[in-house]
Amino acid sequence: MEGRAAAPAAGTVLNALATGRGSAFAIDMEVTASVTLDDSAGVTGEVAEDPDADTALIERCVELVAEEFGDGQGGAVRTESEIPMAAGLKSSSAAANATVLATLDALGVENEVTREEAAKLGVRAARETGVTATGAFDDASASMLGGLTVTDNRKDALLVRDEVNWDVLVFTPDEKAYSADADVSRCEQVAPVASLVEELALGGRYAEAMNVNGLAFCAALDHPTDPAVEAFPLAEGASLSGTGPSYVAVGERTRLEDLRDIWNERTGTTHLTTTRSEGARTL
Repeated sequence: MEGRAAAPAAGTVLNALATGRGSAFAIDMEVTASVTLDDSAGVTGEVAEDPDADTALIERCVELVAEEFGDGQGGAVRTESEIPMAAGLKSSSAAANATVLATLDALGVENEVTREEAAKLGVRAARETGVTATGAFDDASASMLGGLTVTDNRKDALLVRDEVNWDVLVFTPDEKAYSADADVSRCEQVAPVASLVEELALGGRYAEAMNVNGLAFCAALDHPTDPAVEAFPLAEGASLSGTGPSYVAVGERTRLEDLRDIWNERTGTTHLTTTRSEGARTL
């Protein structure tokens, strides 16, 4: 019983740490999961890029799906990723989504579960394994469904799904920032600003929402605002992504190429890509 699936990364419009409401959009960078189920006890996991990585999340995803839609099978899961880990680009949500879909595929029941329900299984696994501070349904829904989503993570409610067509520039400094380690209480102090970002997002003013979100959460999470400020003259919208350290800028490709020249002077890596209207998929 084997299955394979892939899910995209995502960038942030509204960080959910302040109010529980968040927004994210799918980016064309992927995690692929391969799942093999058998009658063995337990699940083993492997992350191709890091043999020492914590695999509790992807293992729990397999277990949950096998418990709910199978006979509690054991087996193995392996992920391969284009998305840097602990960089704010929703690698955990993408890995969970890909693993859930691959397990459903292995069981032959992929078409019996909606994509939103599948995303919620991955969110449940993330909460149970402690890899998220918010539940991350905003990130998970954008990765699973594609496009841009606005969610209430406290209720796992999808408020908006919309199509966006942007080129995307990602800048990732040479450091890591784990979502579970974020200072939630400090983020809650910018709740009034996050509420404004939410109003902008619900009104379809996504790029403006990113600009405000980026400045607020750079301050709250102690990341430099300089990359965002550098982006403002060239991008339609720019923000810290997740809890960082990555920044995402969206807009016209030629202008983002100019921004890439500026960001390339910083220590880190840049990646020019696009948004994705297609979310997670079986292979």
